[in-house]
Amino acid sequence: MTTHREFQFAKVPSGMPTEDCFKLVEAAIPQAGEGEVLVKTHFLSIDPYMRRAMSGSKAYGQMRPGSVMIGRGTGIVIESRHANFKEGDAVQSEFGWREHVVLKGDGLRKLVSDLQPLSLSVGVLGQSAATAWVGLHDVGDIQEGLTVVVSAAAGAVGSAVGQIARIKGCRVVGIAGGPAKCRHVIDDLGFDDCIDYKVGNLSQALGEAVPEGIDIYYDNVGGETLEVALDHVNDEARVPICGQISRYNATEPAVLRNVEVLLDKGVRLQGFRIGSRLARRDEALEQLLDWWRADKLKYRETVSVGFETAPAALINMLTGGNYGKQVVQVV
Repeated sequence: MTTHREFQFAKVPSGMPTEDCFKLVEAAIPQAGEGEVLVKTHFLSIDPYMRRAMSGSKAYGQMRPGSVMIGRGTGIVIESRHANFKEGDAVQSEFGWREHVVLKGDGLRKLVSDLQPLSLSVGVLGQSAATAWVGLHDVGDIQEGLTVVVSAAAGAVGSAVGQIARIKGCRVVGIAGGPAKCRHVIDDLGFDDCIDYKVGNLSQALGEAVPEGIDIYYDNVGGETLEVALDHVNDEARVPICGQISRYNATEPAVLRNVEVLLDKGVRLQGFRIGSRLARRDEALEQLLDWWRADKLKYRETVSVGFETAPAALINMLTGGNYGKQVVQVV
């Protein structure tokens, strides 16, 4: 085989992406140069930031039509020209939507042999859970005995946030969409409570769930959910802003109704990106692996089978169809 498939970013979406925003093409399989490895992709990570990249966000490289769609992946080295890697090594990095990828060996993450399935390296033992860990520690200043609320609680980051907070001795309340997701969050992941935001009065339900207020609100959603959470925060509360998925397809600017809460209660609201905190990410990954080996972390994945299903998988994740990490199984 001398060719493989890639997905190009074809056009900027208006609102929710559609499958014609992507173009499946054949291209020559790249060749590894000195200090590089050729990797066969096994799993692709599907993440909300991709939607922002499609709109030209500078934080994600201002992706332009015609470029290969961005994204993390994990796979197996099939050719190595780097002394630290050999054929058969499992690795994880920025792959893009490609069936094969050439990567520089320096900085490439080699996976431990007991990490199975490989998809865990982009989920509960990867960047998603590391994002949860860094947000809770560096922005949330997490401590035992606090009340932590997290939105998109059944998603890849939110599910990790809740589990980490429980390990740290906090009371944890999730916000998720639908009774099945809320049952999963409580029964499978060990949250203390979960609110179904689709039922009705979110503010009333949240007030009943956290009668003593919120110390850390970990925001993956933005919009109305963020505003409601701010109505229930305690003095000196911390609000890590990880994502704004309710806003990614919006065509109008966001307006925060109750920004005065930040002043009145001394609340710290801080956005962050894991890509700018790589040293802390690596520390987080070591801790997460230890917890996983001690059976303290649970996971659930939504797996889309077949490389050609990547666009549909992204749309599914953006519309809330996933439990835990959304991945594409390439082989």
